[in-house]
Amino acid sequence: MSDIKFGTDGWRGRIADDYTFTNVRRCAQGYAAYILETAKDKPAGELSAVIGYDKRFQSEDFAAAAAEVLAAHGIKVWLTDGATPTPVIAYAVVDKRALGAINITASHNPPHDNGFKVRGSTGGAIDPDGLKRIESLIPAGSDVKSMSYDRAASQGLIETFDPAPPYLANLAKLVDTQPIRDAGLKIVVDAMWGNGAGWLTRILGGGRTQIIEIHNTRNPIFPEMKRPEPIPPNVDAGLAATVQHGADCCCIMDGDADRCGFGDEQGRFVDQLRVFGLLALYLLEVRGQRGPIVKTLSTTSMLEQLGQIYGAPVYETGVGFKYVAPKMTEVDALIGGEESGGYAFRGHVPERDGILGNLYLLDFMVKTGRAPSQLVELLFSKVGAHYYDRIDTVCTPAQRDQVRATLTAAQPGTVAGLRVTGKNMTDGFKFVLEDGGFLLIRLSGTEPIVRVYTETTQQERVQAILRDGVRLAGLGDAASDD
Repeated sequence: MSDIKFGTDGWRGRIADDYTFTNVRRCAQGYAAYILETAKDKPAGELSAVIGYDKRFQSEDFAAAAAEVLAAHGIKVWLTDGATPTPVIAYAVVDKRALGAINITASHNPPHDNGFKVRGSTGGAIDPDGLKRIESLIPAGSDVKSMSYDRAASQGLIETFDPAPPYLANLAKLVDTQPIRDAGLKIVVDAMWGNGAGWLTRILGGGRTQIIEIHNTRNPIFPEMKRPEPIPPNVDAGLAATVQHGADCCCIMDGDADRCGFGDEQGRFVDQLRVFGLLALYLLEVRGQRGPIVKTLSTTSMLEQLGQIYGAPVYETGVGFKYVAPKMTEVDALIGGEESGGYAFRGHVPERDGILGNLYLLDFMVKTGRAPSQLVELLFSKVGAHYYDRIDTVCTPAQRDQVRATLTAAQPGTVAGLRVTGKNMTDGFKFVLEDGGFLLIRLSGTEPIVRVYTETTQQERVQAILRDGVRLAGLGDAASDD
């Protein structure tokens, strides 16, 4: 039996190595025990959970195995009738008044991985204390309570369902899609071989706007990309298709469709910090909405500037939606998000939604009559130009403690010639720079890598800042795993 540790967003492992049916069942047993413990005052007939899955190797079978464990504990399982976007699974929790969800997905990880995400009754991430409790309830051995799928289904303890209609009905309340359909846009959609395939076509089809989908079938080896993560170089094929088709933009979603990527009319990637800024600007300026903004410490300082302009308070959290989602619920946030391209919105569920994020960007284009590059110019006219990049560098388990100790002791006076004005160790090691930018170095909670991030107002210093970050971590000039 392998140790199972819940990281930033649940547990992920390598298929057939540590990610096995036995270990998935152990996770499901821990989650079932958590539901029974936290809902001990509820009648047995009100105990239910949603289970969904992605298009990775055998995900539907791992989902069925998890369902058999929950059913054996008397928890009714609403099992999605096919591979389903993470935000749709999250919304189903609310619609079904369930106590939470299990999502079999490794999101943006490489093809050889799969994962086990858990969600609470809001549809959003469970807070860190809850995740630790679930982890503690996972049995050390393989003695797991389970019942056969057929028996559970015959007793009504497992029921398959279509989660799409209530989710789509809520989207219709959040954004009027008819003007987008009528706009005559040409949109390339890169579904990254994942769960987002077909959704924007379904929502926006039938009008003058043309949707061209690529990577929209099931292929668990993810051709033309190293992983279904909506950042370069994984998005290069989608951006090339934008140029090839003369499209107005490229809408991108990761493998489980909770992350939003975007390309402009010239086939250039709009990085995820700029997208966060654009989405906040759209809600504040175009929609005239007001409310708090929740951001992780790894994302853009443009949000603080927008908050000052529009009178919106900004709350900063650790990295991961296990921090963002509870804070969004607490403060009734207008928008919440993180550097990875995950954004959540008020009136929905406190969960990242790549479908809705892309719809809002398209609506921004239509309502302002601006191309994506012009929207970025509009954002910069308010907050100034900002430049971002990230390096992911391999860090073996044996190196982690040394890297952490090296960074804890680090007290650099300058980074790439910019004076360091502060250090934040809330989650990782963040060095605040004199231009208002930052260098952040974090040990990943989901993969054996160190992430080095920067945002700066000085484009010419971006790569030098990243190189200094790798050296500060004691990894020399180690090459990126990308």
